[in-house]
Amino acid sequence: MKPAVGLAVGRGTGAELAAVFERTLHRISALHGVGVEIVKSPRTYHSYVSLREEVGDLGGIRALTEEDARHYERFCRERARLGTTAVFRTAVNAQSLYLVRQRLQAVKVEPIAAGDESLLLVRDEAQGFYTGENRHTPGVVTRTMEFSRETTGKVLDFAVRRAWRQWPDGGPARVVMAYKFHLLDGALDDWVGELGRGLGVEVRLFQPDTVNRNLITHGLGDRTVIVAGNEWADIMHVVLLDRFGGRRQENRCTENVHLHPELGELVEYQTVHGSADDLAGKDTVNPVATLRAAAAIAERHAGCPGAVGAVEAALAAAEQRGVRTPDLGGRHSTTAVVDAVLEALTARASAGPLPIGGPRAAGGPRPVAVLPDRP
Repeated sequence: MKPAVGLAVGRGTGAELAAVFERTLHRISALHGVGVEIVKSPRTYHSYVSLREEVGDLGGIRALTEEDARHYERFCRERARLGTTAVFRTAVNAQSLYLVRQRLQAVKVEPIAAGDESLLLVRDEAQGFYTGENRHTPGVVTRTMEFSRETTGKVLDFAVRRAWRQWPDGGPARVVMAYKFHLLDGALDDWVGELGRGLGVEVRLFQPDTVNRNLITHGLGDRTVIVAGNEWADIMHVVLLDRFGGRRQENRCTENVHLHPELGELVEYQTVHGSADDLAGKDTVNPVATLRAAAAIAERHAGCPGAVGAVEAALAAAEQRGVRTPDLGGRHSTTAVVDAVLEALTARASAGPLPIGGPRAAGGPRPVAVLPDRP
């Protein structure tokens, strides 16, 4: 039976990137002699721009936002029920997306390497200001959100388990949480202490500005886990990628793991960049993050070992030829970049199998020092 992969497409450049994803995943799976079924959601989800263009009034926006959220939630639940372990999603309107993340208890996972040291960023997407509901009165929007001990416990438990998977020889050296806990009457502080003791790890809870100062002053420490609320991690994700990983947002894909028990930790892969509505239909959107997402899904969920390394080598070959989209200073179309990468991928496969793991990605990490355990 062929493994099934879910596909959810948003407006803007979503259709173009979905085509890149399907083409790439099918090419990789064919090179490995395996079959993959791609199951596409029947609904095309709104971006913020398309939502504003389609309905300008408040009631219409709220109704379509909720419709998109309910539909995508059902799609994820159905895929998980049928045994699917991965979904690729292009960018959609954030308000719909965070309703789903709250209901399905999602976390975003980003390993960041810096020389011989590494950081695991686990972003709590399931609670806090980004989640919740709006109530409108004339001239006022009141947003109601919550934090819970149960959700915090699930996020911390996942972060520690994921850290042991990433560093099996020693697990996490330190676990740091970046939240505005001073606003929560001491509740989060109490929960974290109890939860850490239950997990057998020390968890240090910091204000976000303290985490920033420590990162600026001391850099990363090897095997550091940062668990962070959206309010900090959304902004700092791109900064951490640039400063410690030497990576651009436009080229990155990342994974969201759904911790609701009915989802079986279904993993949703996405590009880090947004919907880029202004580029829709121009064949100039950067496809690199989508190519990387297809490789990750192929290797981790579709029985294609070495796919990530092979695609990284093919990306490097295209880059050496100067084949890149305009946002990276090039003059090539989306299609031309994908053609170049898939040609290099096919040529490499013809030359012989790539060792599992493959070469280190281009644009290597920068050396940094240690993040101390201090308040």
